[in-house]
Amino acid sequence: MPEDFEENATQPFEIGRYLDIVRRRHLIFLILLLLGWAAVWGSSWILPARYKSSTLILVEEPSMPKNYVVPNVSDNLQDRLQSITQQILSRTRLLLIIDKLHLYQGKHQPSTPDGRVDKMRKDIGDIDLVKDERTQVITSFRINYTAPDPHIAQQVTSELTNLFIDENLKVQQQESENTTQFIESQLEAARTSLAEQDARVRAFQAAHEGELPTEEQANLQVLSGLQSQLQNEQDALNAAKQQSVYHQSLIEQYHAMNGTRRTAVTGNASGQEAPTGLEAIDRQLDTLKSKLQDLKTRYTDQYPEVQQVKGEIAETEKAREQLIASLKKKPDAKEQNASNEAQAIEDPALNAPLLQLQSQLEADQLEISNRRTAIDDLKSRINQYQARLSSEPVVSQQLADLSRGYEQSQKNYNELLEKEQDSQMATSMEQMQQGERFMIIDPPSLPLRPDFPNRLKMCEAGLGAGFALGLLVVVLLEFQDDRLYGDREIRKLITAPVIGEIPEILEPSDTRRQKLRMAMGWAMAALVFVTILSGSAFSYFRS
Repeated sequence: MPEDFEENATQPFEIGRYLDIVRRRHLIFLILLLLGWAAVWGSSWILPARYKSSTLILVEEPSMPKNYVVPNVSDNLQDRLQSITQQILSRTRLLLIIDKLHLYQGKHQPSTPDGRVDKMRKDIGDIDLVKDERTQVITSFRINYTAPDPHIAQQVTSELTNLFIDENLKVQQQESENTTQFIESQLEAARTSLAEQDARVRAFQAAHEGELPTEEQANLQVLSGLQSQLQNEQDALNAAKQQSVYHQSLIEQYHAMNGTRRTAVTGNASGQEAPTGLEAIDRQLDTLKSKLQDLKTRYTDQYPEVQQVKGEIAETEKAREQLIASLKKKPDAKEQNASNEAQAIEDPALNAPLLQLQSQLEADQLEISNRRTAIDDLKSRINQYQARLSSEPVVSQQLADLSRGYEQSQKNYNELLEKEQDSQMATSMEQMQQGERFMIIDPPSLPLRPDFPNRLKMCEAGLGAGFALGLLVVVLLEFQDDRLYGDREIRKLITAPVIGEIPEILEPSDTRRQKLRMAMGWAMAALVFVTILSGSAFSYFRS
């Protein structure tokens, strides 16, 4: 027979053959269908019921716009939810809820705390995240808990909801405060570094005062002024030296003139030319006037050297007048013959020009000494400023390196100061609960029907199981049955052609059995239908 079924499998579909199988095996199929359904449906009433309570929590955006206050906590809500979930599902937190609500106290419940914690974690399950389809941003999430008692399920869900809300506020505040403290510590370190950099810059500027780049222009101006003063002092020194030589020559000429005074007077009285001393004064006076004219072409009358030359001209003219006056005097012949030398020395009128020339010579020597001292001082100062200008590039580079570090520290300090202010505002916002927070949309529900077992679905599953069981048994019986039920099967066994067929002869008892069998089949079908329908309705209304 199995070979026949394999051969028939390749034959075209014959509705009559399958109807014969249904007529032969329908009772067995219906009985197995009913038994399979009853077994699954009955198990739905035997298994302990478990009720699931759930709540929906909305993720509320901060009430303060981010343009005004930038949050200083993590924006990744999914990571934060995972962190909060791990904290709430920790052994300590769950044991507190278990002890508070007296969970898992039955005979068949875990006896150890760790077993109860594991059991409760399984009953809580996963946190269901609800995302916006367009932006994929988490807008809410759902918390579930399953328990044999609906009220216990609702209470545990409420406890978990409160823990999530409180823990979120606590975590956000703690993260915000930690961020602020970290920025404050970094700001303090930046402030210390900035003070050290500022101290280095100040110490360097103090050590290189006068050599800084900002003083270069001033140094150049001072150096230029010193060089001009040096030139003026040198010119004045040369003039003083010339004046000293001139006064020295006058004194020498005066001494020579006084030694031959008689000869000079006699010659003057007889109409001879004036002595050579007067000619020297005239030549000196012409030289000074020429020099004055040259200076006036370059400088004004208030220029110091012009004023000095004018004074020298005035002194020279005065000395010339005194010399002429002394030469014009006519002494008495008797007195001149008696003591000409003594009177010439003791007479104040004759000694006044000499004393004046000597004082002028001393003044010239003092001026020369002062000019030389001033020139040495100016040269020293010029060397000092030239050394400053020479060292300016090196000092400028060193100062630039220090200033670069100071500017970087200043920039870092300003950035941290701004971040600290923003972080403090964000922390204040979190403490005022103006930041992102969780808000309950659907309170923890009180389940009215068990989440497991789902008796309506068990009815459907039982119907499918019974149908599969009956069909499997019918197929197996057909495979194992080697009897012939049709002419087609007979023709396959006989090679000779069939000449004729003998019709089936039924006795009254056979007819009654067939009717009884048909009635039982319909009755069984009605029983199965009514039973399954009643069980499904009962499950629906009980749920």
